[in-house]
Amino acid sequence: MTKIIQIFKIPDLRKKILMVVFLLFVFRLLAAIPIPGIDAAKLNEFFSSNQLFGFLNIFSGGGLSNLSVMMLGVGPYITATIIMQLLTIIFPQLKKAYYEEGAEGRIKFNRYSRYLTVPLAGLQAYGFLNLLISRQVLEHLSPVTMLSNILIITAGSLLLTWIGELISEYKIGNGISLIIFAGIVSRLPQDVISSILSYTPTALPTYAAFIILAIVVVTGVTFINEGERKIPISYAKQVRGNKLYGGVSTYLPLRVNQAGVIPIIFALSFLLFPQFLAQAISAVSPNLSLYLNELVSKFFNNVPIYSLIYFVLVVVFTYFYTAITFDPKEISKNLQQSGGFIPGVRPGRGTAQIIQHIVNRITLSGAIFLGAIAILPYLTQMITGIQALTIGGTALLIVVAVALEVMKQIESQLTIREYEGII
Repeated sequence: MTKIIQIFKIPDLRKKILMVVFLLFVFRLLAAIPIPGIDAAKLNEFFSSNQLFGFLNIFSGGGLSNLSVMMLGVGPYITATIIMQLLTIIFPQLKKAYYEEGAEGRIKFNRYSRYLTVPLAGLQAYGFLNLLISRQVLEHLSPVTMLSNILIITAGSLLLTWIGELISEYKIGNGISLIIFAGIVSRLPQDVISSILSYTPTALPTYAAFIILAIVVVTGVTFINEGERKIPISYAKQVRGNKLYGGVSTYLPLRVNQAGVIPIIFALSFLLFPQFLAQAISAVSPNLSLYLNELVSKFFNNVPIYSLIYFVLVVVFTYFYTAITFDPKEISKNLQQSGGFIPGVRPGRGTAQIIQHIVNRITLSGAIFLGAIAILPYLTQMITGIQALTIGGTALLIVVAVALEVMKQIESQLTIREYEGII
């Protein structure tokens, strides 16, 4: 409570927080404006029968569930960023720009990601509108109306990306993450009301078990998200002129969950691809498209098989994403150049091998954790037997991670101002 009072006593910090809240309010206002021609009853039925799109609704910030002008949310930008990171493997120049040119390289990288967001948003809008028309959630659209809706949805996604970047400039957390966070939190009142309406006295033990399980999950998410493996690092003493440098000991922190929620996004995109492919084929062969849609629906309705494949994909993509974003050889090289070494391990290749070995071990626990988080909604529904009671593991992971990040950034700004006062 004391820290909250301190925050609002500092004019600059208070202004930043109020501006971030205002931008999030603008986002929620725009997310409530639907595109024309929606059948609300069929829309609710579609989302209640398809949990995959329910998960995608998380990353749209809640805009997908009411087909707002921001129905794609920041999804296209996230996809563009993922593609750009994958391209760093293929093109060394891009990798150099991202990892070696510092802030200027990251600005260039983000600019290319924004350029790629435009065609991705247009393609996703077209595919999703066709899917909704085939499910009779939307009325049949003329070519002109289809094109105008695609342009509106694409513009909404770009506007939301810009709002996210504005939020990031205030240094009160990552703007894209805060937008997703706001979308998740905005659904809480509706979920609570739904759970209360479905309550019966005989279900009291189930609700009590659900609350206990929710507390355990939040604690576990916090523990894993903040978990680190610390590798001891020592620096050799160096004499430069008349001064002695080095001779200190520190550690290299390796996070248990280095990939964050990216593997879950990868897995969702992979699982969603057959459905969009079926819609794309409808332009060539409607019968084949209908057959593929039936196969995809059967797969999604088979909860055990779907959950198992989803779990395996998340584990695989966790290793994959960690491999492309974490380079033990580069870390070993930087340590050697700065005079650092792991006690008892030879610098260079030996250091890279021991770091790789440790990363592989801690990534296994992180991957299994992410996989369990991904299929948690299915598990809670099977345990409780109540559809309204669903612990969204992915949503919890995002909420906890964003809340911790915002707290750390506000804490650092308070600390800086305290130091300025002392000086």
